[in-house]
Amino acid sequence: MRQNLLLSSIISDIFKINSKIRFVSIINLNGKIMTSEMRPELKSLLKNSNEEKFCEDIAIRRKMRHEFDKKLGKVSYVHVERENVTQLVVYSKLYSFFITVEPEITISTKSKIIIKIKSIISSLK
Repeated sequence: MRQNLLLSSIISDIFKINSKIRFVSIINLNGKIMTSEMRPELKSLLKNSNEEKFCEDIAIRRKMRHEFDKKLGKVSYVHVERENVTQLVVYSKLYSFFITVEPEITISTKSKIIIKIKSIISSLK
């Protein structure tokens, strides 16, 4: 129960970073969504079943990237630009944080969002 409160608090903190953050999901290493939240005034671009599949794929890609950690170093985050949304995935030891952001903000602002997210999740074990 305490873990759920902590994860919900982290989501709230992430939303406070920037009003252009659309969606935040916390995914465990097996691809299960631990908790997620959409900004209330927005509508999801994906159906719920597609969202779950997408989060499972995030876990699979994380495992695939792990294969190259010894040679290239650990992945800190992933940034994907799409026409309708920017997708960010930031890793902690036990979770992947999937965040979507409105695409029109600058790359500089997106970088600041990533840095702040990493700061928020840095205390997680």
